[in-house]
Amino acid sequence: MRRISSLLLLCIAFALAAARLHAQEAPSPGAAPQGLPGDPNGNDDTSESVATFRQNVNLVSLYFDVRDKKNLLIPHLTRDDCQVFEDKQPQKLKNFVAEVDQPLTLGILLDTSGSQQNVLPLEQETGADFLKRILSQKDQAFLVSFDVDIDLLSDFTSNASVLARDLQKAQINVGTAGVTTGPLPTGTPRGTLLYDAVVEASHDKLSGETGRKAMIVLTDGQDQGSRAKLEDAIEAAQKANSMVYVLLIADRGFYGGMYSIGYSGDYVMKKLADATGGRLINVGNSGKKLEAAFQQIEDELRTQYVASYTPTNSKTDGTYRKVDIDCRQREEALKVQARKGYYAIAPED
Repeated sequence: MRRISSLLLLCIAFALAAARLHAQEAPSPGAAPQGLPGDPNGNDDTSESVATFRQNVNLVSLYFDVRDKKNLLIPHLTRDDCQVFEDKQPQKLKNFVAEVDQPLTLGILLDTSGSQQNVLPLEQETGADFLKRILSQKDQAFLVSFDVDIDLLSDFTSNASVLARDLQKAQINVGTAGVTTGPLPTGTPRGTLLYDAVVEASHDKLSGETGRKAMIVLTDGQDQGSRAKLEDAIEAAQKANSMVYVLLIADRGFYGGMYSIGYSGDYVMKKLADATGGRLINVGNSGKKLEAAFQQIEDELRTQYVASYTPTNSKTDGTYRKVDIDCRQREEALKVQARKGYYAIAPED
């Protein structure tokens, strides 16, 4: 009797072990992911497996526009028409779609320094109309002004009327003699904190958001007194995966001509826009050009593609990876507007 009982217990133990093994080898469809294998006593080195798992699910998503030789947007390309290269190595696309309905996160950065005195009302009126046209209930936007200070005028909202109202509250601020009010600071005067505004908007508002993201900066392009440099602004926007559109708007009379000696706003703003997949549009101080520029941005944001891939270089070491997108139609090379690269940062837990 004891032998039979022992034999029965042995059979039950074997059956349970086999069931566990089968469950590990063949999980049922739709079941939660299995834990990674490893010795619970720490005899196995599971850190590499965990890192590999996290990297394998780390997709890079690129949002971009494509134009033909007549500079017209092309809305109907397929996966076969485009190829992505990372550091010159071809990447296998996991996803490629024309994206028109994915929620949009938008930041409006408004230059309210003294040089914008005569163009601010134009920016307020045209910017409000743009927001009312482009924002839907699933989109969201925020509004920041920058001069001697950086101020959040309106936090994330999908209510275009609220944004338009807060946009009207923006005022020119030059502080005292071009610096902040209060005791006179030492060192470089802080006058137009353009680069700092881009860095703060990227870090504080956009880095935690997913999907389509863009900043629209209305400025003459001249920075004065930022702690950040142009390269810092570009890096911050790239790490936040945000495009930057710059509407270069300036009171020509203030500068004595747009291209007077010492003016470099157009050059540096083009670098910022190109590196992030956005665009620089020079509108001078023309209301019609500003309205047309907003319409161009709206058209581009509504005619985007998104291509996603898992990088062949699986290291998430924080290094910069250069990205190129090549699109062709009937052997004709097309013009692609996309960010120039990204930083390989490990995904958060």
